[in-house]
Amino acid sequence: MTKKQAIIIMCDTQRRDMLGCYYGDQVHTPNLDRLAEEGMLFERAYCCDPVCGPARSALFTGQYPHNNGIWSNGYALGSDVATLGQRLSQNNITCGYIGKWHIDGSMFGHGKAPDGWAPEWWFDARNHLNQYNEEQRRMLRSSGAENVPEEMCFANNCVRRAQEFLRLNKDNDFLLVVSLKEPHHPWLAPEPFASMFDEEVELTMDSNNDAVLDDKVPKLNRLWSEAYRHMNFKYHKKRFLSCNAYADYEIGKLLNSIDSCCPEALTIYTADHGFSLGNRSGLFDKGAASYEEITGVPLLMRKKGLIEPGVRYSKPVSHIDMTPTILDYMGCELSPILEGKSMIPLLKDPGTDGDVFIEFGRFTMAHDGHGGFAPYRACVTEDYKLCINLLDTDELYDLKKDPDELVNLIDSPEYAAIRDELHDKILQWMSESRDCFRGYHWENRPWRKDVPEQTFHYTGNKRYKYGDPGFTPEPLDYGTGMPIESYDQKVYK
Repeated sequence: MTKKQAIIIMCDTQRRDMLGCYYGDQVHTPNLDRLAEEGMLFERAYCCDPVCGPARSALFTGQYPHNNGIWSNGYALGSDVATLGQRLSQNNITCGYIGKWHIDGSMFGHGKAPDGWAPEWWFDARNHLNQYNEEQRRMLRSSGAENVPEEMCFANNCVRRAQEFLRLNKDNDFLLVVSLKEPHHPWLAPEPFASMFDEEVELTMDSNNDAVLDDKVPKLNRLWSEAYRHMNFKYHKKRFLSCNAYADYEIGKLLNSIDSCCPEALTIYTADHGFSLGNRSGLFDKGAASYEEITGVPLLMRKKGLIEPGVRYSKPVSHIDMTPTILDYMGCELSPILEGKSMIPLLKDPGTDGDVFIEFGRFTMAHDGHGGFAPYRACVTEDYKLCINLLDTDELYDLKKDPDELVNLIDSPEYAAIRDELHDKILQWMSESRDCFRGYHWENRPWRKDVPEQTFHYTGNKRYKYGDPGFTPEPLDYGTGMPIESYDQKVYK
């Protein structure tokens, strides 16, 4: 019987143009480029929220951050939210997790496996740091560190353990997640990678670096640009790409082990979110913006007999579909609580796909930097992107005519019908997904001319949350104590 084996490889903080296979940039990623040639490349994949914890929470639970409890860094998953590891382990599938976790409320992890993940195959950032003395730990967290020994780098530690996992589990059903923290700051890399790039290297998404933000974009973004425009972005990009190339080198070792031990495994590569490297005259890092360089991620998939080599898929797809895709591939039942869908049919026969939704709450609960509470909800289609910045100026972009997202069309009469259609999609998504931040404020935007009269009860819908078979019981009707007959009830006149 064919074994069900799946491997998810992740990097932390990586734009699409940091892989050569996307735009041909000279970024030195030969191993990931090979993976793309052997499988399917998704040209327009998006994270669900462009911050580490929320992004990963959606990827590994199949529920949006506004439902799983991690709508900001610093929060842990809700106690009733099951991870992919818990779902698979209930089906007697070994689940190994090696690398950055970041969905337990801690930046470095707790150093021990959560439920569903095999303790003997758990290794997080805290486990990594605990191996070293104080001087070494400080060096591993310093962005100015040079001549870092390869064997001390996080990626090297993760890949060595992952190779051992593959060797010992090659005859078993399994899910293995290898989650590197590279190329995230502090951008550590050993030689020859540390000296591989000069400061003049150009990336595809650099084209809007000199664009000056005007009053047609959110005030938060103008403040963001002003706060960072003094930085030497070329220097940081050099360090970033050095660490990026080093990560690819370690991934190459892992891919060789996969080819040797488990050549039939479904292999998925992605990153948690993107990064602004001085775009728009100073935006740096990720956060409260839906721009392509921040929310767009690389996504590659390979599986012999399922995916044709060298396919490029051009329509939007979302990380929310990763958990149901893995479950479907493993032959496991899909819980009604999952908010994404399996991509297995798409892998077999690439065709049309649906819209993508992205959200943001705040960067972290630990401080008020990065704009503090700056919620948005966005809808991305093949041609357009609408971002509702609840406390700021909304944005609409024509991605075909304006791929750099520089001309905000939110008040354009020519685009009013398109804008309102996308707005309705966002409102419907928030309602159907039981977004805890939903309410009439998202509906009542200054440019929307046909907003119905506001009422205290807003939509008047009582939307029960589905039960999660194997984890939480079916809910009961509050008024009768009996099982729910309809999950969408009108309760107010």
